[in-house]
Amino acid sequence: MSMKIVLVGYMGSGKSTIGRLLSKKLNIKFIDLDEYIESKLNCNISDLFKEKGELFFRKMEHKYIQEIMYKKNDFVLSTGGGTPCYSNNLDVIKAETSNVFYLKVSINGLIERLIIEKENRPLIKNINNEDLPEFIGKHLFERNIFYMKANHIISCDDKSPEVIVDEVFSNLA
Repeated sequence: MSMKIVLVGYMGSGKSTIGRLLSKKLNIKFIDLDEYIESKLNCNISDLFKEKGELFFRKMEHKYIQEIMYKKNDFVLSTGGGTPCYSNNLDVIKAETSNVFYLKVSINGLIERLIIEKENRPLIKNINNEDLPEFIGKHLFERNIFYMKANHIISCDDKSPEVIVDEVFSNLA
């Protein structure tokens, strides 16, 4: 029986941080989906979006989510914020594991985290700080229906990464 753990949630929810810590704790491989796609296509995500568009990116994302879920064994996978919302990706993931965790962070919590790393986030880079709460709120509302289909929902506000890792660990199937 392989151990496949998948983390979903909005950008800035801590998927990569938690994923890396959890993989160390379990001594299994960590895969960041965006980094995986970048290495496969030899191109960074923001350039992919600029040069080939979101539709191309979503097709590649779907292809590689299948590749990872079907072929890899023990791993912790950190998905992109939009991954579960497109191309039945969440169905592909849930067909292969019941260890799907939604790292849920409030809008205010996301704003606090994202405002300091806006430059590295193509989706919000050009949004002014006053409009960020409305943008994140609308976006989160649209994506929440997908996130809420995860097997486990971990509330992450005001918790250290270590506490969140322990919570995920204690809920593993």
